[in-house]
Amino acid sequence: MSKLRGDAERWLLSFYRESEISGALFFGRLASVIRDPRLQFDLTRHFADESQHARWWSDCMDELGVRPTRVQASYQDAYLEAGGAPANVMEVLAVTLAFEKRVAGSYAAHLKVHDLAPPIRTTLARIMEDEGWHIHWVSRTLRDLEPEYGPDTVAAAIERYAAADREVYQRALAEHDHIVGTLQHFKAA
Repeated sequence: MSKLRGDAERWLLSFYRESEISGALFFGRLASVIRDPRLQFDLTRHFADESQHARWWSDCMDELGVRPTRVQASYQDAYLEAGGAPANVMEVLAVTLAFEKRVAGSYAAHLKVHDLAPPIRTTLARIMEDEGWHIHWVSRTLRDLEPEYGPDTVAAAIERYAAADREVYQRALAEHDHIVGTLQHFKAA
């Protein structure tokens, strides 16, 4: 028997899982082609984290007695349309920074849901431990790239993808807030 608050919560957990899988695949491919040793190290850790997060969501859903539902697209899929394809590693990191900030905010909002099922609360808390490091390493690396790309170019890329994130969020992830808001007001029978 499912311990979820309905199909909306199942969809949300499936969405999180799919986004983590997409992130793992993306960072894994990137780590395999980047030659800078420090960047490759951080990308490898990042892709391993994303993969682990997908596993934790799978485990969480299993513990709750549900299987993932099909999710048409992950959040990352809409970024290229809104912000344009990144032209270099600096722009990839600017996209990543915008995305990681959004993920941390979305997970933090979900953690505030009253009477959240313990497996969901545990999974969110575990993942949030990694999200801070993701934001930190990407921010640090973007600062380190300023001499190569120029501080204004880096700042412009960060703002471009932050604006793309806001657009994507308004278009596609308003549903996330709606679902989390619905969960806030859900009363168990």
